[in-house]
Amino acid sequence: MSEHLGNEQREVLIIGGGPAGLSAALVLARARRTVTVVDSGEPRNATVAHMQGFLTRDGLPPEELRRIGRTEVRGYGGAFVDGAVERTERTPDGFAVTLRDGTVLRGKRLLVTTGVADELPDVPGLRERWGREVQMCPYCHGWEVRDQKIVVLATGPMSVHQALLITQWSKDVTFVTAEAPEGADAERLDARGVTVVVGEPARLAVENDRVTGLELAAGETVPCDAVFLGPRMVARSGPLTDLGCELTEDGLVKTDPYGLTSVPGVWAAGNVVKPAGQVITAAADAVWSAGLINMDLIEEEIARELAARAA
Repeated sequence: MSEHLGNEQREVLIIGGGPAGLSAALVLARARRTVTVVDSGEPRNATVAHMQGFLTRDGLPPEELRRIGRTEVRGYGGAFVDGAVERTERTPDGFAVTLRDGTVLRGKRLLVTTGVADELPDVPGLRERWGREVQMCPYCHGWEVRDQKIVVLATGPMSVHQALLITQWSKDVTFVTAEAPEGADAERLDARGVTVVVGEPARLAVENDRVTGLELAAGETVPCDAVFLGPRMVARSGPLTDLGCELTEDGLVKTDPYGLTSVPGVWAAGNVVKPAGQVITAAADAVWSAGLINMDLIEEEIARELAARAA
């Protein structure tokens, strides 16, 4: 549903309708700014039944958080447009955001909260169970699989750390890796009782709609109830790269501590800046960005008034 009216320029356009975008929209709308949120309807946690670790909202379905957030933002005059962004560009008086259906939205300031996409290893079954028995964050989902058989699948340099961390929730942890850990890594895994299995994953075994094990290319099956891994987190930074925002060596948009990018008038917050952030931290970071955007607009209004008086 689109609520943005005609070609009216809004003071702030927010691309991304997840926790960060909604949090910023709420702050800005309460600051009496005209705000439109563009939401593609493709949240990172779409496959997750419940979110954990969000104070007063522990166990709430993610879609319910978004529904409540939209209701709160609308209560202060904020608007929403459902659609995917095709491109963003600077205009003489701000920014233009063109959607895939041809709709063009205009705003004086732009906040991008588009998050990231999680790329998983090419192992049959992982994507289908992602957000269920296949997870990445034990602080978000470790409690739900406590004391169960857990496999940690090595995907990168932080995988040993992840295996060690998971032992806080279960003592039955198996680390599946293509190369056996050596030196201090091997000693630390052994000290925490982690079983190491060297092999290449072939398929996630599922019976009666439950994960039962991880099959290896050599034919062995490692029994498990859940799998943790580190996905490759790819920032959905298209709207930012369109505008020429400077990136870090890791390919993430470079911002100051409050989300301001290298392009004046453009901010970014949430997972698009900090891919590993939880829901509550993404929402909190966006509050800072919203406050600075409001102050930036105030400074522009002051400068315009002083210039008019001096004319």
